[in-house]
Amino acid sequence: MNDWKKIYESTNPFKAELAKAFLVDEHQIDAVVISKRDSSYLIGICEVYVHLQNAVLAKFLLDNEAGLENYE
Repeated sequence: MNDWKKIYESTNPFKAELAKAFLVDEHQIDAVVISKRDSSYLIGICEVYVHLQNAVLAKFLLDNEAGLENYE
């Protein structure tokens, strides 16, 4: 994952998946969600990663998308 950059994180996995879907479906930017949540206690975070060359644009798009607050 050396050529990937984290651009979004949330304690809510649904928001992380929404961010990923927004980037992939609306802007054709490859994105992945990495879950760092404990499955037993449901605590932790989910992170959204994109390729380095798309990181600035993807961060800008998410920062300006209504409904997706910055880091929680």
